[in-house]
Parts: sequence; C-alpha cells; structure tokens
Amino acid sequence: MNSYQDLKVWQRAMDLAVESYEVTTDFPREEVYGLVSQIRRAAGSVPANIAEGHGRNATGSYVQHLKIAQGSLKELETHFILSSRLGLVSKDRIKAVMSMSEEVGKMLRSLIRSLQEERNGRTT
Repeated sequence: MNSYQDLKVWQRAMDLAVESYEVTTDFPREEVYGLVSQIRRAAGSVPANIAEGHGRNATGSYVQHLKIAQGSLKELETHFILSSRLGLVSKDRIKAVMSMSEEVGKMLRSLIRSLQEERNGRTT
C-alpha cells in the first residue's frame, strides 16, 4: 500500500465527508456557524486523521491518529443525532449517514486491531 488514498477506510471516510457536506446544504442559514460548521469539521477530520497517521513512520502514531479519527466520527454522529432531534434533517437521511458512519467505524476498529497485532508480533 503506497498511499493513504489506497485505503478503503479513507475512501469511505471521504464518501461520508462528502455526504455530510451535502446533508448540511439544506440547513437553515442561522446554523452556518453552528451545527453546519461542527458537522463539516468533524466529517473532514476523519479522513484527514487517517491520512496523517498513514504518513507517520511509527505504528503507535498511526494508531493514535486512527483513534482520533474514531473520536471525530463519534462527534459527527452526535451532531447528526442532534440535527435530527431538532428537525433539521429527515430520519431517513440520518439513518443513511449513520449507516455510513458505522461502516467507517468498523473499518477503523479493524485497522487499529490489525496494526496493534502486527506491532505486538501477532500477525493473523
């Protein structure tokens, strides 16, 4: 694997970021500096941290960035749940975004586990 762009988890995280931007385009203008900004920053942080971690020379640093990406993913989910509760986005749209988020979360956990096992000398 030569580039972070080859990682399926990064690709799916980018898809989620794009979807997050699209979902927030219909939010009310008064939310531009509120939920829209928070959602977009959290969404962009997920693939950005995957990429940054991949660029590090140490497995421990890579894992740490993947864990930061997980945190941003949970932040994103929380903002979307709040948006749904406030009636800013439909339940169906939230369900689709949350499904994408769950997929990215599973991929992140799997990659972290794999890297940790590799680092500890237990390849599977």
